Amino acid sequence: MSSPDYAILRELHDADAARLEELERILFPGDNPWTAADFRSEFAQPHSFYIGVELPGGEGEAPVLAGYAGLAMLGPKTNPEFEIHTIGVDPAHQRRGLARLLMDNLMHVADLMGGPVFLEVRTDNDPAIALYEAYGFQKMGVRKRYYQPSGADAFTMVRPAGKPDPQ
Repeated sequence: MSSPDYAILRELHDADAARLEELERILFPGDNPWTAADFRSEFAQPHSFYIGVELPGGEGEAPVLAGYAGLAMLGPKTNPEFEIHTIGVDPAHQRRGLARLLMDNLMHVADLMGGPVFLEVRTDNDPAIALYEAYGFQKMGVRKRYYQPSGADAFTMVRPAGKPDPQ
């Protein structure tokens, strides 16, 4: 599915933290969703890249922050590795290409720097796993009881450096 023409991609800021906390609570019930303070802390990190996707609001309404994603660079710039710290799309706006829009941009950043990308994903999150596999991620292990307090397991996945975009 192609990205919608009406989506606006932008950098996230401290002013977005409350909405991001709201989305985390919706998307990750039963675990420890990130708080507004967690997001503000991440935004302050020098090697982190956080983006959001906005959709227009109704007539006379403000745009809606419908999705978000964060990527961190680890290691030296000469040999970096990247880790997707978080990604999510409001359930009311899923299946419209917004996650792909976010992923396209995260992968572009990693590819420009020439580094592999790592992530963790719940082992029962089939839609997310399928998305990551479409981007060339491969499962490399399981982290038992990674998500708390639910105790859900996570796959650790990696995408080698310079993998082509999905078709």
